[in-house]
Amino acid sequence: MEKMKVLLLLGALFTTTVYAQHSPGKPAKAGSVSYWLTKSDRSVTFTKQPAGLVFKTAKNSYPTITVNAAQTFQEIDGFGYALTGGSATLIHSLSPARQDALLKELFLTSGNNIGVSYLRVTIGASDLSDTTFTYDEMPAGQTDTSLAHFSIKEDEKDVIPVLKKILTLNPSIKILGSPWTAPTWMKSNNSFKGGSLKPEYYGVYAQYFVKYIKAMKAAGITIDAITPQNEPLHGGNVPSMVMKPAEQADFIGNHLGPAFKAAGIKTKIIIYDHNADKPEYPITVLDNPAARQYIDGSAFHLYAGPITALSKVHDAYPQKHLYFTEQWVGKPGTFDKNLRWHVSTLIIGATRNWSRNVIEWNLAADPAYNPHTKGGCTECMGAVTIGPNDQVERNVAYYIIAHAAKFVRPGAVRISTNVPGQLNNVAFKTKDGKKVLIVINDGSEAQTFNIQFNNKIVTSSLDSGAVATYVW
Repeated sequence: MEKMKVLLLLGALFTTTVYAQHSPGKPAKAGSVSYWLTKSDRSVTFTKQPAGLVFKTAKNSYPTITVNAAQTFQEIDGFGYALTGGSATLIHSLSPARQDALLKELFLTSGNNIGVSYLRVTIGASDLSDTTFTYDEMPAGQTDTSLAHFSIKEDEKDVIPVLKKILTLNPSIKILGSPWTAPTWMKSNNSFKGGSLKPEYYGVYAQYFVKYIKAMKAAGITIDAITPQNEPLHGGNVPSMVMKPAEQADFIGNHLGPAFKAAGIKTKIIIYDHNADKPEYPITVLDNPAARQYIDGSAFHLYAGPITALSKVHDAYPQKHLYFTEQWVGKPGTFDKNLRWHVSTLIIGATRNWSRNVIEWNLAADPAYNPHTKGGCTECMGAVTIGPNDQVERNVAYYIIAHAAKFVRPGAVRISTNVPGQLNNVAFKTKDGKKVLIVINDGSEAQTFNIQFNNKIVTSSLDSGAVATYVW
């Protein structure tokens, strides 16, 4: 009996390896559907299934997800992670061969690679840096209104070298920059924690952003977009800074927007960057005509409020874009609950509510959830855990993003589907005409269902909590 178990296990491992190595770019037979599966018990993790599905004209009584490619919604910019300073430090600490292998796995799409297409970086330190800093700190009592001491040397240690390697793998990856705080001498409390930007420094701080974007460009890194402040209503993090809606509108409309225009900077300005419980914040900023002309859209986190709040902002300003820029996975968590919630609420929920991206927080941590600032997050789990001796462990956020990033490439558009019962789903049409359907079984029992497209169906099944990405 034991010998039989070993043989069966070896056979299963061989099958998984063979099919996981199958390239998603290999042409499929006409009318066939390939799919990749992750189960909530982690017995299968983002593995291409051996049996392809074929569209037929048969009928049955199972629930049906109908995909309508003729009805389109927003374009997609990508899916990915926050490359915090701590993440970059850990990745950069790997041996060259292991680092290259991990970056290829994360940022290429071929073979087993997952194709991350969007990154968020921090402008200065976040709470997942090993220490607090900005690019222009001064001794107590001193200021630097000419920004003569501005320097991105802290980023040159780890962040920039890692970004350069990523850009060799995916030169078109979109990068969003967000600050946790302005330099402390610009703030009302002269502290890294809390406080607000003094109005007399609005113009100087706008030039701080200009210098940052130009310095990164000189290093070979294009910043596609920035937010003026991470979590502007939360002054309790280290670092952090409070920026009320009227303050953000004033800063953008009278300082940041004009500074970008004068400098010829095309980097997008995305507002808010905080929880979905306050959709009135971005709406208030967008109500300001001086600010609105410079704003590309609004960004959200979901530590409070419903994901449907994004649609409230879309309805108020449908010409402005929406983004989902942060959600953490806390230690130690449970794989099944996190997989279910993040896929259903973010990968599916955010995009069904007009978001052009989904970013998980954050890319990498060590086994003790370091590094972080004193007073920063002590329980933030990375998409990967990087341990001693080049060890890399893939965590739930790795698979959450993989199910979308590998197949829903930038330039894809969301298309229409219904949601029968607890088969939560979202679909996209890629630039090369493929259809991608992501489905999670939110029910408590296994479910058999149909996917209908062009009046034909394929029938599939998912265990409770399982997620699958179907491609045809």
